[in-house]
Amino acid sequence: MKLTPARPLAHRGIATLAHGATALLLGGALLATSLTVPAADSTSDTGRAAKQFTYAWPFTEDDAMRPRGGTSRGAELTLADAPSAAWLSLQEAGLDKRERDRRAILAMAGTYRASFDFLETVGYTPDFSPARPYQSWGTEHIYVVADRPDFISLQHIMVMRFRQPDGTVSEPMVMKHWRQDWRYEDRVINAYVGNHTWERRELPEAAVDGSWSQAVFQVDDSPRYESIGRWVHTGSFSAWESETTWRPLPRREFSVRDDYQVLAGTNRHTITPSGWVQEEDNLKLVLGADGEPRDELPYLAREAGLARYELLSGFDVSAGDAYWERTGPFWQLVREEWGKLLSEHQRVTLRSAVEGQRLFEVMFSFAEGFQRAGSRDSGKAQDFVQQTLEKFTSTTTGREIEKEVHQGR
Repeated sequence: MKLTPARPLAHRGIATLAHGATALLLGGALLATSLTVPAADSTSDTGRAAKQFTYAWPFTEDDAMRPRGGTSRGAELTLADAPSAAWLSLQEAGLDKRERDRRAILAMAGTYRASFDFLETVGYTPDFSPARPYQSWGTEHIYVVADRPDFISLQHIMVMRFRQPDGTVSEPMVMKHWRQDWRYEDRVINAYVGNHTWERRELPEAAVDGSWSQAVFQVDDSPRYESIGRWVHTGSFSAWESETTWRPLPRREFSVRDDYQVLAGTNRHTITPSGWVQEEDNLKLVLGADGEPRDELPYLAREAGLARYELLSGFDVSAGDAYWERTGPFWQLVREEWGKLLSEHQRVTLRSAVEGQRLFEVMFSFAEGFQRAGSRDSGKAQDFVQQTLEKFTSTTTGREIEKEVHQGR
């Protein structure tokens, strides 16, 4: 199915994505802050332009709930017109449950047009006024970084082409996006506990029987959230749903508001013949000075999130392949160092910035130099990663936590 370029909506924030790879790189966690709507106008029988927003707040003033997003336009795309080989493999008869689970996870790999929609659906405060919805889009390829019987790692890489004012299409812009790790019957998870801190928690064997954990990581490979869930398979779809987890605020939120500290929500992944969908059900949670939910009105609103990954046909991801081939060894070092930090300490806290820079800026800058270097010095890269994470993190061992508890802190 051929798709025509979409028409942009107004954007009150960043409008530099199409100006060059540097803007995309240094905006590392922008998460494709661009937005499109169908090119055709929609008008009512009165001749007045009809609202294009669905599942929204129909009684708000005109345009008060216009989604925030970006102004860029993408190139023409072609959606796949047949089920993927991964979907057909997932439907194979005679598979045991664990192998079918694995194939569902691996079915998320591939090349996609992704769309992201977030909308506050319920307000809990007396003076509640819904925030503007958030919508964005991107084109990305999801690589299989690791595929073992009990562990699968998927890396998202954005490969974006923008339509310029003169009608031409830009060169591809590439950015490392988020990562998801899946582990079978995982007994240890790193739970987000607020205040940029993750805590190592052990789960009883009975609680994880037949389950898979999903650990989600930021663009710089720092942790985001982790939970366990179980896959359910039907002839129409396969789906996995998490338990409720705390998550740090994503950039789409912390860049525009500071009145709450945690998203408490669930995550559902659904595999379909034409791609996959991620649904979020989030509560916006306010923490007190003690790091616990405040007693009075702890929740501000409920938010629904929907990310659709639609399988593409014929989309050129060679620029993403080249980027990942050149920088993959560096990001492997980053993953390994984070793995040590999280496994060797009971609690890890991430500083939001050091010397005026965020972690993703520092890591992306080094990765850019690493991929341009004629000969890549892995020893130098490893030293850089270790020193950088030492600056950006503070850690606490289990013994230190026991001491804090004993002292009544």
